[in-house]
Amino acid sequence: MAVQGSQRRLLGSLNSTPTAIPQLGLAANQTGARCLEVSISDGLFLSLGLVSLVENALVVATIAKNRNLHSPMYCFICCLALSDLLVSGSNVLETAVILLLEAGALVARAAVLQQLDNVIDVITCSSMLSSLCFLGAIAVDRYISIFYALRYHSIVTLPRARRAVAAIWVASVVFSTLFIAYYDHVAVLLCLVVFFLAMLVLMAVLYVHMLARACQHAQGIARLHKRQRPVHQGFGLKGAVTLTILLGIFFLCWGPFFLHLTLIVLCPEHPTCGCIFKNFNLFLALIICNAIIDPLIYAFHSQELRRTLKEVLTCSC
Repeated sequence: MAVQGSQRRLLGSLNSTPTAIPQLGLAANQTGARCLEVSISDGLFLSLGLVSLVENALVVATIAKNRNLHSPMYCFICCLALSDLLVSGSNVLETAVILLLEAGALVARAAVLQQLDNVIDVITCSSMLSSLCFLGAIAVDRYISIFYALRYHSIVTLPRARRAVAAIWVASVVFSTLFIAYYDHVAVLLCLVVFFLAMLVLMAVLYVHMLARACQHAQGIARLHKRQRPVHQGFGLKGAVTLTILLGIFFLCWGPFFLHLTLIVLCPEHPTCGCIFKNFNLFLALIICNAIIDPLIYAFHSQELRRTLKEVLTCSC
């Protein structure tokens, strides 16, 4: 993939602005206007990537170790962790190559570096797309488990889950390859933005509906115990806070990156948009932060997974 300007990060072709200097401050855009620019150093990128890499590798190893966790739900969670692991791993690899090149410890021809950059970009893009898909798959799985509880095990079977996983991975690799090849086409960027919005709407609708059903269930139980008002309000407030955190983290971590893509289509030459483009590395860092947060939300809440994790850590020691 061609890299415009002096952008050194993955997916740099999406950003035509120069690499930020190592500080938070005001920088001049192409028109001379002053704008806020947040720089993410290679050391911070490397640290975030390593933390996410280790964390998600532990989730994958834990689920693989315990056969009781070989269910459709944990299959999706494991694949989400694997996607986040690939996002982090590609970031660590790219940052390490950058640091080695800058230090003069690694010498490679431009053609080799270009091929390596393309491979890393495909891995990064495909794992980002699959991560979004598995977040949606987890939401659908939880929705079915609540609204079709009696038929859940006949609807969501392990073979069907495996076929869904395979379809997601294949589609992610194919579309990410097309994205890398045609990154400068408006239609490609619009498809990515629409895909993100679709995942956001899907998750919001499903989780809000699940929250409403849970509140109705809590209200019914409260009526039986003649404590309708306090129990219902308390449960509803807790559920609303949980839902806000879940969707808020998703939007905060992924939204800026897709806002970046949207602005490339809408106002590629506008000074204000140019200021936002300068923070491209920050948007990538937020996605890596999401890869760190995902296991805390979707995996580590399980007592059995935490118990198996302790066994994995004990064995590794």
